[in-house]
Amino acid sequence: MGKRTLGYLIFVVLFLLLTFFGMGPVLMADGSMNERIITLIFVLLGYMILGGVFRFWRKRNK
Repeated sequence: MGKRTLGYLIFVVLFLLLTFFGMGPVLMADGSMNERIITLIFVLLGYMILGGVFRFWRKRNK
């Protein structure tokens, strides 16, 4: 398995984990709506950071 394939696999796993552990509490939380909104903001921030790191990694490993 090459370096690029391993990198893509790691990013896929990270995105799946962020989706599972991030969106689950947003959709099924039994807290208040404010708690859900704050959690959603942090999850979206996590997606933005992970997406930025992924784009940076892709540029560096062409």
